[in-house]
Amino acid sequence: MQAGAQQGGQDGTVMDAGGLPLAGLCVVDLGGIGPGPFCSLVLAALGASVIRFERPSRAGDGDLVDPFADGRATIHADLKTPEGKAAALSLVGKADMLIEGFRPGTTERLGLGPDDCAALNPRLIYGRMTGWGQSGPFAADAGHDINYIALSGVLHAIGTCEGGPVVPLNLLGDFAGGSFFLIIGLLAALAERERSGRGQVIDAAIVDGTAALSWFIQALRRHGAWRDAREANLLDGGAPWYGVYETADGGHVALGALEPQFYDRFAAVAGLDIDTLPSRDDPTQWPALRARIATLFRSRSRDEWARLFAGSDACVAPVLSLSEAPRHPHVMARGVFDAGGGDLPRLTPLFGRSPTRRGYGTSEHGDLGAWNLSDAEAALVSFGGAGVSRRST
Repeated sequence: MQAGAQQGGQDGTVMDAGGLPLAGLCVVDLGGIGPGPFCSLVLAALGASVIRFERPSRAGDGDLVDPFADGRATIHADLKTPEGKAAALSLVGKADMLIEGFRPGTTERLGLGPDDCAALNPRLIYGRMTGWGQSGPFAADAGHDINYIALSGVLHAIGTCEGGPVVPLNLLGDFAGGSFFLIIGLLAALAERERSGRGQVIDAAIVDGTAALSWFIQALRRHGAWRDAREANLLDGGAPWYGVYETADGGHVALGALEPQFYDRFAAVAGLDIDTLPSRDDPTQWPALRARIATLFRSRSRDEWARLFAGSDACVAPVLSLSEAPRHPHVMARGVFDAGGGDLPRLTPLFGRSPTRRGYGTSEHGDLGAWNLSDAEAALVSFGGAGVSRRST
């Protein structure tokens, strides 16, 4: 790691890149889709300087818009060619971390595997992002988010008792169980390197990470406090006071009045007589209680309920659409969506001292000073991005 230079902010202001939490950290991203590039994006938001490799796009290759491409420092090279491999190895010698998201054995066949890279740079932290992991019966098989979360047991728990499991977008597996599981490993290895002086390989698998996210639920199940069924528990829609309800205008509100005091507050603000409600302590009365609450919420619009419950401690919130969320006053006050012109979310928590990048590209203003690139290396790097094709190396 080397000291960073000044970095331009999204609004044109200049901040000291030395203050960014990961300033000076150099990362090679060998390309891919989904969790690997998102991991790089988060590291870049924290101040790392990331250079990503992409295979040159080919006509008729079924190009797709790549949400991770804009503003990224990219080298367009085919890693299967001597030139592409040489370019990658040149950067590996200067990097702190490498991220790859190919099937197990792919980078070894390319001459870019962990042993190849460690021979050049023993301090390199080598992050491997896959769905199934580097070992196990399914390691070489294809798959996507939905397959990995299915095997972890988590998909089974999400949905309705009558309708079956529901696809929870690809946020749970790819990005929570994948990207952030890898980020934990990379940053832990970075801290360990301060003691040992050596890098190491991180084997991050989406199936592992998603299972890790279910620790709380599995621990409850182990102690008999969670039924292995949908809509049968406190936090899966089974409890009437923890769920989503339709409103008069076709919108929805989220009710999360778990503790008795918040439930009592909900009933009071809503104008419900607690003594006439079916008992929340008797699961046999939950269907009747849910029906009463559903009837209540269908009597007003979503925004009317939002205004009524605002600041009440009743744990009721409007369910906002993706386009509505950036404009909510609380979200705006915290700058949650302050990247990409104000409609993309901030990628990091807020730090007491350290700033973070508000842009969502790796290095929007071309700050690659931490790399000390040669003229030949710098000539290979471009910024910004067209769509990147589907690919499997």
